[in-house]
Order: sequence, then structure tokens, then C-alpha cells
Amino acid sequence: MGRLETADKQSLHLVENEIQASIDQVFSHLERLEILSSKEPPNKRQNAKLRVDQLKYDVQHLQTALRNFQHQRYAKEQQERQREELLSRTFTTNDSDTTIPMDESLQFNSSLQKIHHGMDDLIGGGHSILEGLRAQRLTMKGTQKKLLDIANMLGLSNTVMRLIEKRAFQDKYFMIGGMLLTCVVMFLVVQYLT
Repeated sequence: MGRLETADKQSLHLVENEIQASIDQVFSHLERLEILSSKEPPNKRQNAKLRVDQLKYDVQHLQTALRNFQHQRYAKEQQERQREELLSRTFTTNDSDTTIPMDESLQFNSSLQKIHHGMDDLIGGGHSILEGLRAQRLTMKGTQKKLLDIANMLGLSNTVMRLIEKRAFQDKYFMIGGMLLTCVVMFLVVQYLT
């Protein structure tokens, strides 16, 4: 981004394209990292997911900064073109009529500028809504993965509880069988010794 601010007009587009290509490449690497982080062991998975989300957030901010710079550059270039047009225009005297119908032109120009600013605001609002939706999508993905992790943990807990109940059921039969065997042995000892 520092090269972008110090670049001259001829190489500005090249630097912007390089930055955009780098951002796109980082996005593709982050998608790959997200897939790899989901394959991490459960105790490391959440930490890896948080790091990937933070990197995505940082790259989105870089993308927004690049777009803001491009928008400012475009507005500045347009202002310079308009200034040059005004300075290069030659004015001549009127032959017969000395009045200049500027009111309508001024109103038309101010209306166009208001519309232009309104469209810029509308595009900016749409862009911020889109960024918000992307952030919400990332949040929802993270929440979904956390819910799946919890469901997997609960599934494991349910399996362990079933095994404990089965063991308790088997232990009850062993206890009853042991009591009956003890009673039979005591009965036989009393029977044969007396």
C-alpha cells in the first residue's frame, strides 16, 4: 500500500493490479488454510480457525483500503480533467445578446453533482452491506462448525452413558447371582456340618 501512494501515474495501475493479484492469492490461500484447519485435532481446531478468521478479516480490510484508494484516485482524476477542461475552454464575446443563461446550467450541474454523490453513497452503502454479509457468513460458518463439534462431543458422551448403563445392568445380575451363590453355599455348609 505504501508503493501505491508513492507510485507515479503511469505505474499506478500496475501497482494496483499487483496488489489486487496478491490479495486474491491470499484469499485462495486462506480458503485452503480454512480447509486444513478443519482437519486439525479438536483441541487445536478452534485456535487455528480463529487465526484463519483473523487473517481473513485483515485481508478484507486491505481490500477495502485498496478500493477506497482507487475511488479517491478516480475522483481526483475526474476533478483534474474538469479543471483542465475549464482552463482550456476559450470564451468569446456575444455578438448581439449580452445575457448569459447560467441559472439553468447551474441548476442542472448542481443536480448532476447531487445525483453523482447520491450514487456514490448508494454504491458505498451496498459495498458495506456486502462486506457485512460476508462477515456474517464467516461467523455463521464458525458457529456451524462449533455446533458440529459440540454435537460430536455429545454423541461421544451419549455413547459413554449407554456403556455405563449397560455395565450397571450387568453388575446388578452379577450381584444377584453372587448373593444366590453365597446363600446356596451357606445352606450347604449348614446342612452338611449339622
